[in-house]
Amino acid sequence: MEFGACFSVSNVNQATSYLNPINIRHVQRSRDPPNDSFSTSTALLRRDCGCKATVKATNSGIEAVEKVKQMSAAYHHNLELSSLTALCPLDGRYWGKVKELAPFMSEYGLIHFRVIVEIKWLLKLSQIPEVTEVPSFSKEAQSYLQGLIDGFSMSDALEVKKIEAVTNHDVKAVEYFLKQRCQLHPDITKVLEFFHFACTSEDINNLAHGLMLKEALSTVILPVMDELITAICKIATANAHMPMLSRTHGQPASPTTLGKEMAIFAYRLSRERREILQTEILGKFAGAVGNYNAHVVAYPDVNWPKVAEEFVTSLGISFNPYVPQIEPHDYMAKLFHSIIQFNNILIDFDRDVWGYISLGYFKQITKDGEIGSSTMPHKVNPIDFENSEGNLGMANGGLSHLSLKLPISRWQRDLTDSTVLRNMGVGLGHSLLAYKSSLQGIVKLQVNESSLTEDLNHSWEVLAEPIQTVMRRYGVPEPYEKLKELTRGRAVTKESIREFIKGLELPTEAKTNLLKLTPHTYVGAAIELAKNVDMAINLVNGAKAFC
Repeated sequence: MEFGACFSVSNVNQATSYLNPINIRHVQRSRDPPNDSFSTSTALLRRDCGCKATVKATNSGIEAVEKVKQMSAAYHHNLELSSLTALCPLDGRYWGKVKELAPFMSEYGLIHFRVIVEIKWLLKLSQIPEVTEVPSFSKEAQSYLQGLIDGFSMSDALEVKKIEAVTNHDVKAVEYFLKQRCQLHPDITKVLEFFHFACTSEDINNLAHGLMLKEALSTVILPVMDELITAICKIATANAHMPMLSRTHGQPASPTTLGKEMAIFAYRLSRERREILQTEILGKFAGAVGNYNAHVVAYPDVNWPKVAEEFVTSLGISFNPYVPQIEPHDYMAKLFHSIIQFNNILIDFDRDVWGYISLGYFKQITKDGEIGSSTMPHKVNPIDFENSEGNLGMANGGLSHLSLKLPISRWQRDLTDSTVLRNMGVGLGHSLLAYKSSLQGIVKLQVNESSLTEDLNHSWEVLAEPIQTVMRRYGVPEPYEKLKELTRGRAVTKESIREFIKGLELPTEAKTNLLKLTPHTYVGAAIELAKNVDMAINLVNGAKAFC
């Protein structure tokens, strides 16, 4: 067998044709040594094929191999960042679906919130009577400072990054940026050194991170969570009366309704949403080791803990009075755990809906031009729920590390949290992408009533439960055992069940009620539970209407 059976030279030729637009003249300036990585990988391919292979030594084949080798050497680095070269698909393939998080969770967002904290702190200092060196600002000066916040732009962020390239310190770069912008203002230039007064970098950073999370949750994440809960709630109420065969351990079990099963997820998600909303975002502003050391030396008559509490709460963040250098991040651990649990519930939903699609309980509305399989034209894959499940796993992996790592810091401070915190947007981004994928899948769902009905028609054995329960009530001996003998491992039909009921020694009314029972009507309180799910959810979340 020739080598081409595993990795044909003709295939290499075809592969290079897609790369023709690349500047080959530049490529040809780079030459690989004979014993290169391509040769190594070729040998591995030959070995892994389990065949004795030889390469056809044709001129065209050798040329094709040489082109691939040359391109590989020249183009595997020095690529400019774009949607196609981004290492993280959130910044590439999926950017359009997650970009609304960028103003809050990106480095641009972090820099912007640092600017807000620095300016707000200078304004706070101007309001402390004992800090006479920073007098009250005029309305014009206050407006100028507020303008730096409101008008903060990408060019401003890039200017901060230029300064950071010199200082090699990101927070100090923000301080210098603000001093540059304010040095020509007649009032503010007099107090430039009170930017970042008595602050450690973490005073700025912890509040910036808190604001990032606060705004990202309230502006982006919670609204999409609400949209998701509402969509599932609507499926529940619309299908409250739709009987469906349950499956415990994958086997036919007591019937339910499709609406009630959807209601379960809407209710579970709403409870976890409440936990996320109620998580208290904390902040500190107590200096290098949390004791206001420098503050007290500079202005011993100021009640600095009180000032810090007023400042932190003025930003819409709760105050943490007992801290080392950092805010200990316990609230973040709780918040991320709550988001993980919300995501876990949604994974459960995705998998159940995937299964119902597989059973035929749901059809998927097709879209013109959309392809389900590259080789099987008939397929309409449940790709949205699969994408959601996959991204929820990615999100939970990142958020889990954040929640486990962030509350731990050696002594009064170490920097292991600093780089980790820059990945908050990754966990939230994959979560947002998953929520949108589930919503996209929900829109395509169409209940297949005939499939639901057919399954129930073939599952009369599920009536063994109510029959033996009524038998117990009226003292019929060994009811469970008798139904077990009738149903277990045997084909059960409408006729065999009715014949069994007719032979029971039961009161006439009880027997009549059992004879009226079918797999379609044996749904207990499922209809009422599904119809009332909106009321239950609103009790959990207050007056907010989800359905």
